[in-house]
Amino acid sequence: MSFPYFTPSSFLVRSRAMPLLRLCVLAVALLLSHGMSQAATKLNIGTVVWIGYGPFYVAESKDFFKKYDLSVKLNVFADPALIPPALAGGSIQGAMETYDQVIGQVAKGISQKVVMPIDYSNGGDAIMAANSITRVADLKGKKVGFNPLSPCEFLLSYALKSNGLTANDIQAVSVTPEAVPAAMASGLLAGVTYEPSVSQILGQGGGKKFHVLYSSRQAPGLIADVLVFNDKYIASNPKQIEGVIRAYLDGLAYMKSHPDESAKIIGKFMGISAAEVKEQLAGVYNIPLAEMMQAFEPGTKTTSYYTSGEIIATILKNKGQISQIPSTTDTIAPQFIKAIQAGK
Repeated sequence: MSFPYFTPSSFLVRSRAMPLLRLCVLAVALLLSHGMSQAATKLNIGTVVWIGYGPFYVAESKDFFKKYDLSVKLNVFADPALIPPALAGGSIQGAMETYDQVIGQVAKGISQKVVMPIDYSNGGDAIMAANSITRVADLKGKKVGFNPLSPCEFLLSYALKSNGLTANDIQAVSVTPEAVPAAMASGLLAGVTYEPSVSQILGQGGGKKFHVLYSSRQAPGLIADVLVFNDKYIASNPKQIEGVIRAYLDGLAYMKSHPDESAKIIGKFMGISAAEVKEQLAGVYNIPLAEMMQAFEPGTKTTSYYTSGEIIATILKNKGQISQIPSTTDTIAPQFIKAIQAGK
C-alpha cells in the first residue's frame, strides 16, 4: 500500500481549504433552510360549484395565492352538508359555507368563524310560481316545493313573514332545488330554487307559464356565502388566512378588469359556458372590500349577520335543529377584514 506524499506546503494548502469547504457547506445549508422557510403553505379549502365563488376559481386558476406564500387547493364537495364535518375533522383547513351552516355548527358547540363575507344571493334564489299566483299572499293554502332547512326555506319563511303569513299557511312539499323544475313541469304551482334551475323554470311553456314571485333580491344578505376557518386555525395561522383573503380580492379585481377571460375560467370550473357565467353572475353580489365590515356590524338590514342570523337561527330552533341561538359574536372573526381595510 502506498501513501500520498505530503509536503509542508501541501498541509498548508489543505488546512486553508478545509475552513473554506465548511463555509461552502454552511452557505448551502442556509440557502436550503431559507428556501424551506419560504415554501408555500399548503391549504385545502372546501367548496361547492356556485357562481358566487367565482373569484376563488379565478384566484386558483391564476395562482394568485402564490404571492402570499400559499399553495391552495379547492376541494369540491357534491353535497354542501359534508363541508362542515370535513372542516371539523381537519381534512380541510378552510371552507366556503352559507351562513346558516355556521350558525348550526356553532350552536352545536363546534368552533368555527366567518373571516370574510363572500357574496349574497341577489336574485339567484327565488320563489317560482305559476302565472296565476301573482302575490306571495296567494300562496296561502297552496303546495310549495322546497328543500327543508336550507337557504330555500329561509327565503320562503322570510317572504311569508313579510307578507303576513307563516309556514302553517302553506302546504310544504319536500323537493330538492335541482328537482323543482321537473316538479313544476309536472303540476306543482310553486317552488323555491336557485340558478340555473330558476332559468330552466322560466323557459318552460315558451316562457309564458311561470314567473319569479319573490327573489333574494328582495332580501339582500339573507342567503349569504362566507369564508370560514375553525378557531384553532384562526389563532395559529393569521398570516395564512389573510393571504387567502387577499388572493380572493385579487381574483375579484381580475374578474372586473378581465371579464371575458374570467368568465371562461369560471365556466370551465363550473362546467357551463362563459355566456351562462355572465348571466348567473347577475344573480349574486360579490361584496367588495369597502362593504365587507357592514356584514360584521349590528344593523337592521338583512345584510348584517346580526339580523339575518337571528332570522335563520329562529327558524333552525323552531324546527328543532338547534337547542339555543348562538351569539352572533361567536360566529364571526372580523379582525382580518378590519386590518386589510385599514391598510395594515
